[in-house]
Amino acid sequence: MKPIAILGALLIAIGIAGLVISNISFTEKTVIVDAGPLKVTADQQRTIPIPTIAGVLAVVVGAGLLFYGRKASS
Repeated sequence: MKPIAILGALLIAIGIAGLVISNISFTEKTVIVDAGPLKVTADQQRTIPIPTIAGVLAVVVGAGLLFYGRKASS
């Protein structure tokens, strides 16, 4: 299999994962007060949305690369 076909398969897998997972959430610690030995921190929940169009675009481009990679190897 050519590297371009492998890249296409990888893009298809990432695109499908992007369609299944709608957003990524993580917790971030931030320092609120830093006064000498006294430190006050807070946890903030962050969410990064993954647009549906990005997943669809990754699948389409990956399919194109996979098709082109297999056609070029023949």
